Amino acid sequence: MERLIKLIWDFRGPDAEKIAEHHVIHLNEFVSMESMPIAIVEKQVINDHYSIAYMVVNDQQMITVRDRLKPHRGELYQQ
Repeated sequence: MERLIKLIWDFRGPDAEKIAEHHVIHLNEFVSMESMPIAIVEKQVINDHYSIAYMVVNDQQMITVRDRLKPHRGELYQQ
């Protein structure tokens, strides 16, 4: 089974949730324009002032997406 990597963009402040939500729109646009087989692009609210947008990619996709979209960090994806 291939490794899945969660690429994460962090957003902090009172508008963090709205910014993460908007970032997900742009991530989905990128996936569509590049015809990438990525099924998981979501946002997660951590608390009132901290939200994340994330995309789950495989090992092959990780370097390309990382270099082009500059996520803040990444971690192994646990289902």
